[in-house]
Amino acid sequence: MAVWQSDFCPYNARMNSSSEQIIPANEADIACMREALRLAGQAAQAGEVPVGAVVVKDGVIIGRGSNAPISKHDPTAHAEIAALRDAAQNIGNYRLVGCELFVTLEPCVMCVGAMFHARIARVVFGARDPKTGAAGSVINLFDDLRQTPNPSPSLQEQISHSNPNSSRPPLLKGGTAAPSLDKGRDGEGLGSVLRLNHHATIEGGLLAEECGKMLSDFFAARRAQQQRKELPPPHPSPKGRGG
Repeated sequence: MAVWQSDFCPYNARMNSSSEQIIPANEADIACMREALRLAGQAAQAGEVPVGAVVVKDGVIIGRGSNAPISKHDPTAHAEIAALRDAAQNIGNYRLVGCELFVTLEPCVMCVGAMFHARIARVVFGARDPKTGAAGSVINLFDDLRQTPNPSPSLQEQISHSNPNSSRPPLLKGGTAAPSLDKGRDGEGLGSVLRLNHHATIEGGLLAEECGKMLSDFFAARRAQQQRKELPPPHPSPKGRGG
């Protein structure tokens, strides 16, 4: 069975990404994603967008999370963040080196950043997110920018050096601050600002159809509920003879 499944809805369409990996699924990965799906179902029952995530270390789930930003009044309460926090508490370390994270929906920029900070080694998601996905759908933070550390000539050309003695940073045309041309810690100059100090492997589409269907069904039900609220009340039936 391949990781990618049929693209019957926007949540499981294929991506075109240089860092995308399409590999055969294994039973261990499927079991982890099914647990994430169970957690996504819990979120749906609570009225949250159904997204679930688990963190795995050495084949054992050490962290679980369900989407809960609405109920917790917390914009950061995504399933991935909850799973990372749970895992960190369980092992007593904010670094989750060598761990894997399974999530039913392609992670957003915030969650990818948290994964990098936690030193997650591998990320596997189910359905893609065409609106906020940061693993190739909208932006790809998993692309290894270290392979192209040098800036593009167009960026170099835009940098103004009108006052090289000034302590203020150079500006790009339009007034935007440009990256410093000074060599950084790694001695690679401007290109070093394009580099992140940690990268994880990314694999998408595991149980994509099931993950996407859960999301599609949730939003379809919510739209139907909203339409019912907007319908005018039924006209009272005319009174009969005995009325």
